[in-house]
Amino acid sequence: MKELAAFLFKIRSYTPIPFLLLMFIFYSGNMESWLVGIPIIIFGEFIRFWGVANAGCLTRTTNQPKAKILVTSGPFGYVRNPLYIGNIIVYTGFGILSYALFPYLAVIAFFWFIFQYWLIISIEEKFLESKFGLEYEQYKENVNRLWPRFTPYNSGGDQATKPNYKKGLRSELRTIQALVSVTLITAIIHWVKYFVG
Repeated sequence: MKELAAFLFKIRSYTPIPFLLLMFIFYSGNMESWLVGIPIIIFGEFIRFWGVANAGCLTRTTNQPKAKILVTSGPFGYVRNPLYIGNIIVYTGFGILSYALFPYLAVIAFFWFIFQYWLIISIEEKFLESKFGLEYEQYKENVNRLWPRFTPYNSGGDQATKPNYKKGLRSELRTIQALVSVTLITAIIHWVKYFVG
């Protein structure tokens, strides 16, 4: 299981591809599915962007976990893995928007990404425990992995990081471009299926 977790950590940017291909192939969206799906996608990306603005570009590491400081403010004050939460929401939004094999593909994707992230998080947590020790243990005891708390975590110290939205946008630009591209491809498929074909 440790080897699988390490492998998934390295390829985590590519694991959505099979689901996207199935979404394109079996697309059967309609106006209602777009009206529901688009706001969910935007909300998921907002959570991602908020997280990246607080944590910085180290969220982009692919080979192994890295962290200069322990970020516990912003969305990290509510849940330990806001970027993964954002991803799951985005994928759910695309599943609804495309209505492909609905609801089976969306449900399978939802549980697959929870399983994948659960394994990936186990690797990241070992790194954070070894680097930040008691500070991380206290944070871990007070903030859940994937289920947000209602009030922000306060460690009692002056550890809040200031979000840098400009850097966050630069770091997140590739993800935003990918989401826009997938949305445009899906819109073209919709147009061809209902207005040309």
